[in-house]
Order: sequence, then C-alpha cells, then structure tokens
Amino acid sequence: MKVGYFCNQMLNEYIDTHAHLYLEAFSSDIDQAIDRAVKSGVKHVFLPNLDSSSISSMTEVCKRHPEVCYPMMGLHPTSVKENFEEELSIISRHLKNENYIAVGEIGIDLYWDKTFIKEQQSAFRTQLHWAAEMGLPVVIHARDSFDEIFQIMDEENIPELRGVFHSFTGSEKEAEKVLSYDFYIGINGIVTFKNAELAECVKNIPPEKLLIETDAPFLAPVPFRGKRNESAYVIEVAKKIAEIHHLSREELAKITTANALQLFTKVKE
Repeated sequence: MKVGYFCNQMLNEYIDTHAHLYLEAFSSDIDQAIDRAVKSGVKHVFLPNLDSSSISSMTEVCKRHPEVCYPMMGLHPTSVKENFEEELSIISRHLKNENYIAVGEIGIDLYWDKTFIKEQQSAFRTQLHWAAEMGLPVVIHARDSFDEIFQIMDEENIPELRGVFHSFTGSEKEAEKVLSYDFYIGINGIVTFKNAELAECVKNIPPEKLLIETDAPFLAPVPFRGKRNESAYVIEVAKKIAEIHHLSREELAKITTANALQLFTKVKE
C-alpha cells in the first residue's frame, strides 16, 4: 500500500455499508484490517449475515469492535437449500433475541444455481415481512434476478418496507424501478472497473439515494483489483462516484454517510 494513502483521507468520514469481515479471508489480520479502515476515515462497517454457520464469527467481530462494526441478520439466497425452513427458524430466533441493524442479506440469486428458486422466493417473502414487522431495513442481494425480486415486492406491496439493493449492477431501467420503491442503491468497486457500464448508470442515480460499500473480501476496486478487498478501500468507490457526479470527496462522503445513517437508524452516529 502506498505511503500516505490513509493520511490523505482523514478529512472525510465514510461508512462501508456492506462487508463480510468475518470470513476466512480475514482470519489472520481482522483487527489490523479494521484499524486500517478506521485510520483511513471509515467510521462504521456494516456486516451482513449469510446463514447459521456465519453467525458466531460475525458476532465475534462485532463484539471486538463494537463502535465500528454493526451486524445484520438474514439468510443469504445462495444458502437457501432443502433445509431453508430450519435455517429461517434460526435466523428468526436471533432477530427476536438480539440487536441487529437490518435484515440481510436476503434476496434471490439465479447466477450460480436455479435448483432452489422456489425456496429462495419463499425465504425472500418471509424475510421481507419480518423486516416490516420489526421496523428494520432490508439489504437485498439481486443477481440475475431483478425481475423475480421486483415481482415479489410488487405482489407483497409492503408500504413500510425500506432498504437497499446492494452491489447494484443493473440497468438504468432497473435502477429506476428500485428508486420507485424509495430504496437506496449500494455501489461498490465494480464502478471503478474499466469499461464498467455501471458508471454510466450511476450518473442518473441521485447521490441522495446512493450508499457506498466494499462487499469485502470480494470485488476490490481499482487500483487494488485482483487483491483481497477490505473496508479501507471503500474510499476508492467514493472517489469514483464523486467524479461521476462532479462532487468533491468531502461532499460525497457527507451525503453517503447521511444516507446510511438515515436508513440504518439503529447505528450510533
């Protein structure tokens, strides 16, 4: 990492709204990775759950860094299998008994496997209603599944539902549909990739509806592409979005941090 990289960022405060810092990729240096993020200006990092197997490690990271890391609770669509009802029961129990900032990450993923599409749809519907009942935002994972997700959201028609479509890679039309729900749109390192169509789409999304994220350890932004991603690199995402919208880095940091705190109301400012 370049000397001075962190020092130049201290004028701004950022929130990484989506990072899996509890995964094996961080097992040897999680404390150092969080320290790098904080020193670079990242005030908070929000951790989405995957399934019952990730709860313990996620909780441990948040307990060790309670002023920085905040947990969510949900069943990830790629973890939806034959036993999804058992998994949902575990998720439900944790949601009722612990303090989480969101229901997430949830959604539908048809990129890897369509075997359990019906189960994914059922789990998604269930968790949408949990979020509404508990007054929590949802963090939605949509991969090759915008039409399916939009159909369910339209059918369920839950007025009090609020949330974000994380790691957005959709079209301008799909972005317009997301905004019609008054949801936020989460942007990560993909926006920095060369020839990324996402940059064109982001031009038409109001900054007041954008959240920044890393999805660490995945999708590291340029100039770190191909390496393990970490929360400190959310600054590169912010720099790119500021450039797209002709904003200063300070303005973009202020706007996206305010957006995150407005959505995730359980987070301490």
